[in-house]
Parts: sequence; structure tokens; C-alpha cells
Amino acid sequence: MTIGVRRRMGVEERRQQLIGVALELFSRRSPDEVSIDEIASAAGISRPLVYHYFPGKLSLYEAALQRASDDLAARFVEPHEGPLGARLLRVMRRYFDFVDDHGPGFSALMRGGPAVGSSTTNALVDSVRQAAYVQILSHLGVTDPPARLELVVRSWISLAESTALIWLDGRRIPREELEPQLVNDFAALAAVSAAYDEEMAALLRRIFEDEPADGPFAHLAGRIISLAG
Repeated sequence: MTIGVRRRMGVEERRQQLIGVALELFSRRSPDEVSIDEIASAAGISRPLVYHYFPGKLSLYEAALQRASDDLAARFVEPHEGPLGARLLRVMRRYFDFVDDHGPGFSALMRGGPAVGSSTTNALVDSVRQAAYVQILSHLGVTDPPARLELVVRSWISLAESTALIWLDGRRIPREELEPQLVNDFAALAAVSAAYDEEMAALLRRIFEDEPADGPFAHLAGRIISLAG
């Protein structure tokens, strides 16, 4: 981020610069704690010029959230190669990279910040969840998910969100442990559902057929067996 450097920019270039500056500040502190004066100073322009491009902090916050939500949604995009467990683990690593880099902003987005109650903010959060949902279904090779599968996938996405928020409150569990745990949580949710539904059981069997002996799902099965022994 450039501090205190003033130069002439085009309208869109300046807007993008302000969004980037705001996003960086919101990533380090709650948006409630960041003032327009700070944003202006960090961008090397005057306070009135910020208002020339954005009518207020709420609109700038929403623009920054749009960029952040696009980034977060992109973390779920993964090539359809290799076993599902390894793919989900790579997704979780990128997801926690984002959470780690944008902690206060991520927390404010999910728990409510200056835009709490804003239809724009709610739509952005929902768009990330929907993008994650669509990506997971594509990895499962399902286009028309049955009700139980939709419940599993959406529940798992909510679990990932809540786990990340709790982790940010003290980081008491290493993220290197949480990432594979969340992958195993997906398998566990699917397994519970499979116990009540043959369609889910068939899907789970197909997933496990492609899992190597050293994959995260195999590790989970081994640990459960050892606990039952």
C-alpha cells in the first residue's frame, strides 16, 4: 500500500485504489474502527476526494466486501483431479489463508460490521456460500442434489465458517490441524446421512473408492475403527 503519495489517476483506477486501501485497513482492524480520514491518508488524497468516489464509508465498505467475497469464492475453485479428500484439503488451506490474512474483516463480515443488515452485504455473504455449494457439488459430480446431500454440503459450509470464526478468537488450535479436521467433518456428515439414505450411501461408497490409503478420509476411518476397538 502506498502511503502519502499523491498522483493523478483515472476515475476507475482511483476507485480501485481506494477499495484496495480500504480492504487492507479492514483486514487489519474491524471496519467500525477505520475512519474515512485514515483511508484518505493511506491513499494519499484528501477526505473530500474520497467522498467524490464513494458517498460514505458504507458504500466503500460494500465495495471492499465485493472484492473480498470474489476472492473468497475463488478459493473454492479446484481442478477436478485426484481424490476428493485431497481436493477439499487444498480448498481448506486456501480458505484459511484468506481468514488468516483478513481476520478482522472476515469476522466483521460474518458477525456484522458497519453494513450489518445491509441487503448488499447479506447478498455478498450468500453469494460466497452459494459459490462454495456449487463447487462442492461439481466435485461430487452431482447436478441435481437430493435433499440429504444439500443438507450435508450446506451444513459443512456453515461449519467451516463457524470454525474459522472461533479459531480467530485465539487461534488455540493450529490451523494445520483444523484444515484436515474440516475435511473429515465433511466425510463424517456424509457418513451419518448415508446411514439413513441409500442414495447417500452409494455416493459415499463412490467417494471412498477413489481415496488412497494415506488420504484424509482413510485416516478418519482408521481412527474411528481404533476407537471402537
